[in-house]
Amino acid sequence: MTEQMFVEPRYPSHQRKGWIEVVCGSMFSGKTEELIRRLNRARIANQKIEIFKPQIDVRYDENKVVSHNENAVPSTPVSSSLNILLMANDATVVGIDEAQFFDDELLYVCEKLAEQGIRVIVAGLDMDYLGKPFGIMPKLMAVAEYVTKVHAICVVCGDLAIHSFRKTSNDDLIMLGEKDTYEARCRFCFNKGMTELS
Repeated sequence: MTEQMFVEPRYPSHQRKGWIEVVCGSMFSGKTEELIRRLNRARIANQKIEIFKPQIDVRYDENKVVSHNENAVPSTPVSSSLNILLMANDATVVGIDEAQFFDDELLYVCEKLAEQGIRVIVAGLDMDYLGKPFGIMPKLMAVAEYVTKVHAICVVCGDLAIHSFRKTSNDDLIMLGEKDTYEARCRFCFNKGMTELS
C-alpha cells in the first residue's frame, strides 16, 4: 500500500482563497515532518509563513517546531489559540503543530484565518493514549477541506500503526514523551497492550 503525496491546490494570484488542511496520525507517523515539508514548499514559493505551537510543548526546543527526524523550523509558542489570530500578521500560510494540545477556540481561529484568505495547515494526534478522539482534532478534521492521515509502523508486528501506545500507567491525558514513553502500534497490538496494562 502506498500513500499519495499531498499536492497543494492552485488558484490564480488575484483570487486568494483560504482553506484548512489537517495532517493527523499517531506518534512517530511523520505529522510534523509533513507539516514542515508543506511549509518549506510555501516558503520556496515566496509565501509569507507564520508557525505556531503550544507553549507547553518543549520536548525538543522551546521556540522551534521539531520533527522526530530532527528537522526544525522557527515557530512562535502560544499559550492560547486566540493569540494566533493576533500574531498571524500578513501571513498567507499559517502552520500549527500539536493541535491536540490547544483549547477549543482553535476551531474558531482556523476558520477565521481561512475566511481571511489564509491557507491553514494543522498537524496533530487524532487519538489520545486510550485510542479516543483527541481534543479539538475531530472537529478540525470535520471542517477541513483536506485531511491527510499518516501512519507509523507498529513496533510489535510491523503493520501500519494508528495508535500511540503509552508504556506507563500514568492516567494524565496530556503527558509529553518520546520513545521512552510511547510506541506506535497497530490496532491489534494496541488492544493487546492495553489489556496487559490493565
